Formats: sequence, C-alpha cells, structure tokens
Amino acid sequence: MIVLNSVSAGFNDREILREVSLKINPGEFVFLIGPTGSGKSTLLRLMYMDLLPSRGTVSIDPYVSAGITQKQKAMLRRSLGIVFQDYRLFDDRSVFDNVAFALEVTGARHSEVKRKVMLALGDVGLSHLRYRSPQELSGGEQQRVVIARAMVNSPSFLLADEPTGNLDPATAIEILDLLGTINRRGTGVVMATHNYDLVRRTGGRVVELQSGRIREDQKILPKHER
Repeated sequence: MIVLNSVSAGFNDREILREVSLKINPGEFVFLIGPTGSGKSTLLRLMYMDLLPSRGTVSIDPYVSAGITQKQKAMLRRSLGIVFQDYRLFDDRSVFDNVAFALEVTGARHSEVKRKVMLALGDVGLSHLRYRSPQELSGGEQQRVVIARAMVNSPSFLLADEPTGNLDPATAIEILDLLGTINRRGTGVVMATHNYDLVRRTGGRVVELQSGRIREDQKILPKHER
C-alpha cells in the first residue's frame, strides 16, 4: 500500500502540495489528473522518494520517508516500476540492453536477465525489435521499451508520469490499454495525466489535484458538460 499522510512538499520555498493525504491499495488503477503544473509529477516523486516531504510522511511497506537511507531508497525503487514521459533510454544500447540494465544493477545472473528481458519484451510486443537502438523506434515503441524496463523486476506498483504526453491519440490509447493489461495481472498502476479523454475510457479511480490539494474520485465529464 502507498500511504501519504498530511504531506506537504515544494521547491525553493514554493509549496506545491499542501496537506495531501492519500491511500492507494495494491492492484488499484489510479489516475492523477490536473493541469500542467498542478503537482502530479511532484506527487509521483514523493511516492518513489526521489523527493521527501517538508511535512508529513510517505510510506510504502516497509519503507517510510522519515529517516529513510539511500540504501533503503534504492531497495524501494527496485520494488516499483517508473515510467517517464521523456523515455530516458540509452541511445548507445539496444532495446534488449536497455531493459536488461534494470536487472543488471541488482546483480541478477546472466541467464535470469535473458529470460526476464525476453518475457518483458514479449509482454509489450517488442521481442522482434530487441536488437534495435531506441533511435530506430517510433515514440510509441520507445514508450513500450520504457514500460518493459519498468516491469522487468515484477514491481508491486507501476508509476507512470504522463506516459502518453508525447504520443499521437491512437498510440496513446494503445499505451493506456497496455497499462490496463498490466493492472489486470495484479500490478498497481498510478498514472499522471492531463488528458481527460483517456481517463474517460476507463473505470479507474480518479484523484484530481487542484491548487496543491487533492479531490477524490471526481466525475470526468464530457467536454460539453464541463
């Protein structure tokens, strides 16, 4: 479970999130919605403890933000999958090697790396492109590589920061459907987005950020009703 208890956070004396309390259960699909700059990325960074709160606590069993060490942060991130909007792939490595990197840093055996990477690439439909470099792939294919890399360690939660932000509408729907498949297999998914049309396609839980605070389970209305 991910638990934020009365959390506030910001940068350079500017408070972005104020007194945020939120619980996300294992296996949930949760959308974090709100306009650009509303604090969605900040909230995700708090969840994987790249950013620590100025007040309150964040906990993901058994890790708690108060007093967490660098070693514990590294262990926490191995239990989470993180998907970035800007991909963050290594252009000098193949698709296979980009996914394998997430296992190699944990000291996994070579035979285990090969097996898990091929399973992860198969799940996102990219086994046939394993020897390509990221530069040879479309935006949607690159995002699938990022998802494969995030899933290769079988995380309990997948945290996705605007994973469709750089994609055309059709490809964005494909990525959303892929995240839905991952969720149905038991992985919790937290997806930040400002694309309300995508949110309307699913029955996931919605958490809306407004002025640094959250509003739970808001109805996502069609454009003509807003």
